[in-house]
Order: sequence, then C-alpha cells, then structure tokens
Amino acid sequence: MKKVLIITYYWPPSGGAGVQRWLKFVKYLRDFGWEPVVYTPKNPEYPAIDHSFEKDIPKNIEVIKRPITEPYSLYKRFSGLKKEERISAGFASEKEKPKVTENLSVWLRGNFFIPDARMLWIKPSVRFLRKYLKNHPVDAIVSTGPPHSMHRIARKLKHKLNIPWLADFRDPWTNIDFYNDLRLTKWADRKHQRQEKEVLQEADKVVVISPFMKKEFLQIHHREYEVVTNGFDEDDLAFDKTFQTDEKFSMAHIGTMTYSRNPISLWLSLQELVEEKPGFKEKLEIKLAGSIDHSVMNALKDHHLDRFVNKLPYLPHDKVVEIQRISQVLLLAINDTPNAKGILPGKFFEYLASGRPILCIGPGDGDAASIIKQTNTGRIAGYAEKVRIKKHIDDIFNDFQSNKLAAKGTAIEQFSRKKLTGKMASLLDGLT
Repeated sequence: MKKVLIITYYWPPSGGAGVQRWLKFVKYLRDFGWEPVVYTPKNPEYPAIDHSFEKDIPKNIEVIKRPITEPYSLYKRFSGLKKEERISAGFASEKEKPKVTENLSVWLRGNFFIPDARMLWIKPSVRFLRKYLKNHPVDAIVSTGPPHSMHRIARKLKHKLNIPWLADFRDPWTNIDFYNDLRLTKWADRKHQRQEKEVLQEADKVVVISPFMKKEFLQIHHREYEVVTNGFDEDDLAFDKTFQTDEKFSMAHIGTMTYSRNPISLWLSLQELVEEKPGFKEKLEIKLAGSIDHSVMNALKDHHLDRFVNKLPYLPHDKVVEIQRISQVLLLAINDTPNAKGILPGKFFEYLASGRPILCIGPGDGDAASIIKQTNTGRIAGYAEKVRIKKHIDDIFNDFQSNKLAAKGTAIEQFSRKKLTGKMASLLDGLT
C-alpha cells in the first residue's frame, strides 16, 4: 500500500462536523490502496466532544499526537467565558456578551493569530514531522482546513522534503461567512490573503467541497480545482426500519445556528400559521439540537414561538442520526452571507439519506438547492421569501396530517462516504 500523511486538527474525540470528513476518508482509504497516517494535536480545544466517532477509526492505524499551544485561555478571559466552557464554532454565542469585551476578543483573534489560533503549532509540527518523515517516508501529504494552519504545516514540509501535497478545503479561507466579522486591519487582511494564495499556488492538488467554492477560488488564483463533497456513511444509517416518526409536527435543525443562519421569515411564517391554521399550534414542535446563538432564541421569543421549542444540547452523532430519522421535517438554514450559494453543511448529506423531507432556507440557485432538486428531497425558499416559506410549511403540514409526508430521494448513492473516498484516493493516485 502507498502511504499518506494526513494533517488534521479535528480527530476523535472531537465532535461536530469538522471531524467527520477525514475520519470517514481514513475509514475507507485502505479499500483503495492507501495506508493513512494521521497527525493531530494531543491537547486541542475542541468545540464539542463525541466519543461515538471512535468506532470509525480503523484498527492498527498510526495516529501521531503532539502537544499544541493555543491562546484560548486569554480569549476566554476577554470574552467572559468560564475556563471549562467550550468555544462555539462560527461565532455562535448562546449568551449575550458585553460589546466592548466581545469586540476586543474578536479583534485579537483576527489580527494577532494568523491564519488562526493554531498558528503556534506550525513550527514545532514542521520540526517534528521533518525528522519523522525521513525515517518513515510517505507517498503524499494531505492537509485539511480550517484551521488553515494545517495547510501552512504541509506547505513547509513540501518545501523541505518535496513530498506531493494535496490541500483540502472544508470551508473557504478569506471568503468564509464570518471573515468580515474578524475586524481585520489592512495589514492582517493582506497577510491572510497572501497566505491563502500561497497554498492555492503551491499545493500539487487543491480539493474543495462545492462547485461554488471552486468558482470563488478561481477568482483568487486560476488553476485546476477538484470538487469532492461531504457525504453520508451507510454504516451510520444501518438502523431498524420499523422506527416511528414523531407524533408532533417536528421541525428539526441539527448543529450550530449562528446569527447569520437566523431565518426570521421562517419564524414569522410559523407565527402566522400558529394564529391562523386550525390544529397547527397543537402539533408544532421546533427541535434545535446543538449550539444556538442568543439572537435566534430572542427571535423565537419575539415571534411567540418559544413555547414550541425543544432545545437539545450537543448530542453524540449516533443520537443525531436518530433525531434526523424520526423528525417530520429537517430544517436547513443556509447562512445569509455573500458566500451562501456555496455552503453545503456536512449534516446536509445525512439529511438526504434520512428519508425525511428537507426545508431549505437559502438561495434557490445555490449548491444545496441544486442537490435538493436533483435528488428530489425537499423544498427551497429564499431568506426573504416569506410567502413561499409559509406556503411550503402549509403544504408540508397538510401532507403530515394525511400521513403522506416523506422524501423519495433519488440518486443519493453518489454521496456515500465510501464512493467519495474512492474519488479522493484517485486524486492521491494522480500525485504519485
């Protein structure tokens, strides 16, 4: 077997979406002739812990863990967080914070830690891996980000050892939805853009997760980009087909809901249906599983919907899959940001495989909308299309009342993790 070194910040027991992409690739790479070696931090600051992912780690795989220094104690102090509290991804904050301390902590994060708070791991990692790789050669290196410090490590190793390098982008860099919230100085912005362009220019292959992200990167640096989406693992969906869906008309959102994903038109539509549609308020349940920004909870209260909310904490992945399959409708709230067309959350592909209909609030010409139409798995409406959103919910509720509510997904097999691993393995083959 050929060997590949995978440099990743997220690895079990990390929870959340970031860990799943390369955990699942690693799970199946041996089937396609590649032996993975994983390099990851020993003491990271993960936003969530989920031991259920540990079952996916292949037997006898080499996982190298090295200590990392992160400035999160300082960040927590400025942000008003307790030492034991975890930092949510994507600027989601369940508690309102004093504006001055929040602004200062964000400014420090964006301007002093470039490309991100894991930058202090770059030099010691390069020093260690340079020695390791001389004694344990590999055929290729993969870096996956964010955090983009992983790409900086791989870039330096490429320069020193000339090993073929594939850079995998799970999210954009300077085009990410919260980039403009970082309060960057002109100097910091130029440094982010320079470092991003260096990775795009120098990696032997660059992989992105959506067609729109490919278009964005082409505007930064013109080269060939490969699209390998996220997906669903059929092993995770091997459940009892006799399960019962909720008796309530449950609308479930899984994962982080930041202020930029706060679907005000949806809340307004639900408020009107509660007031107008017979039987609707008796059946409605809004399930929110994960970190929910305080602005979302305030909006639900303002629209008198807080009494219908079932707020769930972060759940292990196996429980998340169960929530998805028993809920009546799965809510996909795409960030209302300039890069919205290219956002394909990891959970989206598990939504496709759940057998439940999706209600997507986001651009009708985006990548998520295109896949929903292609697979016949749900309905789409724009952020401001309140009339359409209300009509979609009304129609979905009528199907629920008639026991006809289900998603007849077609052609979803193309998004299985094993098939996608085959695609990634073929890209690695092209490097050697």
